[in-house]
Amino acid sequence: MAKWLNAKIVKRTDWNDHLFSLSFECADFPDFKAGQFTKVGIEQNGQIISRPYSLVNPPLANHLEIIAVPVQEGLLSTQLHQLNHGDNIKVMAPATGFLTLDEVPASNNLWLLATGTGVGPFISILADPLVWQKYQHITLVYGVRYEHDLAYLPLINNCMKDKGNQFNFVPVVSRENSPGGLRGRIPELLASGVIQAQVKQSLNAQDSQVMLCGNPDMIQSSVNVLTAMGLRKHLRRSPGNISMERYW
Repeated sequence: MAKWLNAKIVKRTDWNDHLFSLSFECADFPDFKAGQFTKVGIEQNGQIISRPYSLVNPPLANHLEIIAVPVQEGLLSTQLHQLNHGDNIKVMAPATGFLTLDEVPASNNLWLLATGTGVGPFISILADPLVWQKYQHITLVYGVRYEHDLAYLPLINNCMKDKGNQFNFVPVVSRENSPGGLRGRIPELLASGVIQAQVKQSLNAQDSQVMLCGNPDMIQSSVNVLTAMGLRKHLRRSPGNISMERYW
């Protein structure tokens, strides 16, 4: 049964003036799977204002972590943006969600397609040893508006260093040129084959699984492109290639 637990902020990371991560301790939080989400909230006047956030940390970490942006006129996100070390928050247990490795079939290639804060569950998945055992090649495609919106680059760069040819990272920036990254939008770059050429990996129904998270427009457009390429949505009752989680 879902219940609210008390948690305390132990670390805050500001990636830029609006993108931030909060780490918090919650000793009673139960085990979860990489890729799952939970609700985070603030108690006010006897009520808890909350919304779902993916857990960025790996399951065995000694803290929980989320990534967020303050949404103008948002009831919660602007308040979370003001929190710092030692502040109290609420977190709902247990975590839930099906964007997890045990829900995705094994394959040669695993493609992780994210925009904005949708990178969160994939950071958790990349820190899970299971992903490196289950897939021969893993590609993270991370779309943002501006280069400074790319978060968790130290962790991503460590993956590139430690995993060698097993891991590829493709930053996609839509509103400016970025050294080392692609200019444009993920669906169009997939349709043209630019991303596949960049990492020298195939993307097809025979040997690929695709996980998507983030902006619903990106997800729907990418699904349209992938479907035209012969891939189809993955369901337990009807195995396919495409698994997704929309952020709103």
